[in-house]
Amino acid sequence: MSEAEAATAVNVAGKLGFKDGDLVQELGYDDDVDFDFREGLEDGIGSELLTEDDQDVVDGVILWWRAGDGDLVDALVDALTSLGATGVVWLLTPKSGRPGYVSPADVQEAAPTAGLHSTSSAGVSREWSATRLVSRRKQ
Repeated sequence: MSEAEAATAVNVAGKLGFKDGDLVQELGYDDDVDFDFREGLEDGIGSELLTEDDQDVVDGVILWWRAGDGDLVDALVDALTSLGATGVVWLLTPKSGRPGYVSPADVQEAAPTAGLHSTSSAGVSREWSATRLVSRRKQ
């Protein structure tokens, strides 16, 4: 990996608050995810993203979510299953004007019902935005 590639990997993981050695589970994977983002994140944490089938306690969850994927509250509750006490959920949704766009109002409505609170957001790729969700006690 070149120095520039290493810096990009650290930037992706660091932007989300992850570091080398963190365990991150990925939910909602499909063929429309941002593969460069995923690769950068995996490089930054030094391992592959865990799948829905993994049972490890994780430091964070990346949840790819699109309009039409089902019930967002249920998906957020499921995302908490393997999350450690200090872990965070990053909800990735298509940006405005993209297929599958999810309104921020929908996220703000679903998060509290799932026991989560939105703390920040970030544009993580050309097509996807990320919203950081933590349990209300961890704000």
